[in-house]
Amino acid sequence: MDDILRFALLGLGLGALYALTAHGIVLVYRGSGVLNFAHGAIGMAGAYVQWELAVNHGVPYWPAVACGVLGSTVLGVLTHLLVIRPLRRASSLARLVGTLAVFIVLTAVAVKRYGDSVQLVPAKLPSGLVEIAGATVSEDRIWLLGIAVVVTAALHTLYKRTLFGLGTTAVAENQGAAASLGWSADLIAAANWGLGSALAGLTGILIVPVIGLSVTGLTTLLLSALAAALVGRFSSFPVTLAGGLVIGVVQSELTRFGSEVTGLAASVPFLVIALMLVARGRALPLRGTFLERLPALGTGRVRPVPLALAVVTGLLLIGLSSPLWADAITNTLVLSLIILSIIVVTGYAGQVSLAAYALAGTGAFIAGHAAADWGWPFELALLAGVLGTVPIGLLFALPAVRTRGVNLAIITLGLGTTLETMVFQNTDLSTTPGSDGIAVGKQTLFGIDISGVDHPQRYAAVVLVMFVAATLVVANVRRSRTGRRLIAVRANERAAAALGIDVRAAKLYAFGLSAAIAALAGVLTGFRSTSVVFADFASFESITALGLAVIGGVGFLVGPLFAATFAAGTVGARFGDLVLPGLSEWMPLIGGIILVLTLVGNQDGIGRELGNQAAAAERRLRSKRGPKHAGAARDVGAAEAEGTAEGDKSAAPDVRPAAPSQASHRAPGLPLRVRDLTVRYGGVVAVDGLSFDIEPGRVVGLIGPNGAGKTSAIDAVTGFTRAAYGSVRLGDRDVTRLPVHRRAGSGLSRSFQSLELFEDMSVLDNLYAACDRPGPWAYLKDLVRPGSRPLPAHVLVAIREFGLEAALDRPVGDLSYGERRLLAIARAVATSPSVLLLDEPAAGLSDDESRELAHLVRRLAEDWGMGVLLVEHDVDMVMSVCDEVVVLDFGRRICVGTPEEVRGDPAVRAAYLGDLSPEEAVEVTP
Repeated sequence: MDDILRFALLGLGLGALYALTAHGIVLVYRGSGVLNFAHGAIGMAGAYVQWELAVNHGVPYWPAVACGVLGSTVLGVLTHLLVIRPLRRASSLARLVGTLAVFIVLTAVAVKRYGDSVQLVPAKLPSGLVEIAGATVSEDRIWLLGIAVVVTAALHTLYKRTLFGLGTTAVAENQGAAASLGWSADLIAAANWGLGSALAGLTGILIVPVIGLSVTGLTTLLLSALAAALVGRFSSFPVTLAGGLVIGVVQSELTRFGSEVTGLAASVPFLVIALMLVARGRALPLRGTFLERLPALGTGRVRPVPLALAVVTGLLLIGLSSPLWADAITNTLVLSLIILSIIVVTGYAGQVSLAAYALAGTGAFIAGHAAADWGWPFELALLAGVLGTVPIGLLFALPAVRTRGVNLAIITLGLGTTLETMVFQNTDLSTTPGSDGIAVGKQTLFGIDISGVDHPQRYAAVVLVMFVAATLVVANVRRSRTGRRLIAVRANERAAAALGIDVRAAKLYAFGLSAAIAALAGVLTGFRSTSVVFADFASFESITALGLAVIGGVGFLVGPLFAATFAAGTVGARFGDLVLPGLSEWMPLIGGIILVLTLVGNQDGIGRELGNQAAAAERRLRSKRGPKHAGAARDVGAAEAEGTAEGDKSAAPDVRPAAPSQASHRAPGLPLRVRDLTVRYGGVVAVDGLSFDIEPGRVVGLIGPNGAGKTSAIDAVTGFTRAAYGSVRLGDRDVTRLPVHRRAGSGLSRSFQSLELFEDMSVLDNLYAACDRPGPWAYLKDLVRPGSRPLPAHVLVAIREFGLEAALDRPVGDLSYGERRLLAIARAVATSPSVLLLDEPAAGLSDDESRELAHLVRRLAEDWGMGVLLVEHDVDMVMSVCDEVVVLDFGRRICVGTPEEVRGDPAVRAAYLGDLSPEEAVEVTP
C-alpha cells in the first residue's frame, strides 16, 4: 500500500508538469484557433537556453530561467507573426503543417547544436524527502504540484475575470463580432501565443531534472499534454489540471506495477486521447474562415512515353552509380513512397494522418518475421508485409469515422507512438538473438541476388521499379470513380453522403491503400540490410514526412521525388555535399525552412508549379500543331506532369450519351410517406409530429416562418438528423433507420441551403460524383484500370435543362452564384432520385432566375416523374409551382392543402402571414 501511495504522489508531480504544458497548448488554441504541434519543441528551446546560460556561461539559475522563458515567449510570438498569421486564410491543413514546420526547424537546430544525448540536470527545487500518510516522496514533486495549482488558479481568474480574458473568449467565439467591438484578433492571438509559449518554456525547465534534458524527451512530452488538454476540452484550466494529474498518476503506477508490459505506461496518453476523441467525436471546437481553401490536386494523368524514358534513364543512372550514390537513390525512393502514402490519405481523402512511419515499421515487422521465423523468400515476405499492414491501417482509420483534421492528427500520432513503444522498442518482439534487429539475411528476387549490402545498385533498381508501380496505382485511383469519391469526401462529407457515397468506406479505403504503400516503403527500408532495425521507424518522423509532402505538393504525384531530396541521406544531400562539404548535416534544418517558405509563398508546393508549366507547354504544342493534331498532343507528354483540373481539360471523363437522352424513359418513381416525424435538440422540439406524403410527379411545398423547423424536417427525412419518433418510408421500404448514404442510394436526394458543392472539383466531376455507382469490386479494379464510363442519359438531359453545357470543365469556384445554385440542383438530379428535396433553392436569385427555376422544378415533376419537396421563402414561387403546400409553425403542421386553400386559411394568416386578405398574402414574401 505504501508503494501505491508513494508512486501516486510521484505521479502527481509529473502530472502537474503535463498540466502546465497543456495549459500552454490551451492558451494558444483559445487565442488563435491553432493546435500548436511545436509546443514541446518551443519548451525544449527554452530549456536549452536556460541550460546553456547556466552551465556554459555561468549565469545564475533564476536569471537563466527568466531568459529561457523569455526565449520561448519570443519564439511563440514569432511563430504567430511569421508563420501562422500569413496562413490565416489557408486551409486547416496548412496551419497545422505550419506548426509542424516550426517543430522541424527547432528540433533540427537543437540536434545540430546539442546532439540527442540525455543531459542530467540537477534539481533546483527543494529535493528533500517528506513523509505523507506513511509514504516517503521527494519534496520537489510537492513543489511542482503547488506551482501547477497556483498557475491554474491564476489562469482561471485571468480568463474569467479580466477584460483580456473576455476578449480572448469573444475572439474564439466570433472573430467578426469581436472585431466590431474593437478587439484585434491578431493582437489577442499574439498575446496568447506569447503566454502559452512562456508556459512551455517554464515547463521544459522544470521537467528536465525529472526526465533529463534531451531533444526527443521534451518534444514527445506533447502527447501527454494534448491528452490533458483534451480532457479539459481545450477550455477549462481546472479540468485540464485534473486530467494531467490523473495521467501522471496512472503512468507512475504502471511504471511500478505494469513494468512487465513494455511501453504500457507510455501508452496512457494515447489511451486518454482515444477515449476523449472517440467518445466525443469532435473534441476540438474547430475554428475556420469562409475563405479557407483546400490544397490543389493534380489530375493523375500518366503519359506513357516520357514515363518509360524516365524509368530507363533512372535505371541507367543507377547502373553507373557508386554504392554511396545507389544508397542515396534508395533512400530517396523509399522516402518518396512514404510521401506517396500521405498523398493518398491526406491529399486525396483529406484525412490528416501522422502514422506513416508507424505503418512502414509495421510492414517491416511483419515481413521481417516472415523471413526470419518462417524462412519465406523476399517476394513472399514483401507481400506479407504489405497485405498484413492493411488491417492495421484500417485500425488507424477507425477514429477517422468520428474525427478528422487536427483531431485525427492527434490520435494517429498517439497510436503510432504507442505502436513504437510497445512493439518496435520491445526487444522480445523486434530483435533476433545476437542481432540488433530482426535478422533477415541477404535477399534474392526470383533467384537473382539483390542484396543491398553486396549489390546496392541492383537493390536501388528494384526499389525504383516498385516506386513507379506504386505511383501508377495511385494515378489510376486519382482518375477513377473511387478517386472522385475520395475527393468528394475530402471536400464535403455531408454533400458526399447526400449523393450516396459511403463516407466511412471511402476513409477506410484511403487508409488501407496508404498503409499498403507505407508498408512497401518499410519493407524496402528494412530489407536493404541483413537485419530490420526499428530505429529507422521513429513515429515522430511522420511529422517530417508530412512536411515534405506539403513541399512537394500534397495533391500532386510529381511531388514525392522532389520533396524527398530535402531530407538527410538522399540524393539532394549528396549533391549538397558535392557543392559544399558538410551541407548534408544541415538538410533537416534546410527542409524545415523551405517548408515554412512553401507554406507562406505557395501552399500547393512544387507539384503545382511543375504541373502548370507542363500544361502551358502542352497548350503551346497544341497551338503549333493546330486542331488536326490536338488529339495526338493529348496522348503524349510527360509522366504524371499534372496540371489542375481546370488546366488539363483533356483529362475530363467521357461525356458521350450512353443511351437515348429522354428523361421520360426513367422508371416510375416511388412515393414518400412521412408519419409523425419528431425532432428534438435537447429540450427543444424542432419538429413535432409532422406527417405528409409526396407522390411521384407532384410538388409539395413546405413553408413557415424562420425557425419553424423546415430544414430540420429535411435533415430528419434524409438522415442527417436523428428523429426522436416517427417513420420515413420510400415506397414499400422503411428507411427510418438507414444511414444517409443508403437513403440516397434508395432514391432520396436533396440540395442544401448552403449549396455544399465540391469546390475543388470541376462541374463535370461534381456531376460524376453524383451519378457514379461503382460495384463491389470497383475499389480493387480502379487500382489497375480506372473506369470512365459515359454520362447517363438523364444527367446529359439535366446538363441541358440547367444550362451547364459550357461550364462542364470549369472549377466550381469560377461559377456565378446563380450557376452554383443550378449546379447544386443538377447534381441532386444526377443521382436519379425518386424524391428530390430542395432546401431554399431560390435563395439569392433574381426574380427572373427564380421564375426560370420554378419552371425547371415543375418539369422535374411532370417530365421526369419525380416527387419534389420544396422548402422556400419565396411564396410566389411556392404557390405557382406546388400541387400541395404544408405550413409549419414552431415545428407543428398548422395547415395542409392546395395553394388556394392555404392562402385562405385563417390559421396561416394569423400565425404566418398576419391578418391579411388572400390577395395581399400572395404578394408577401416572408
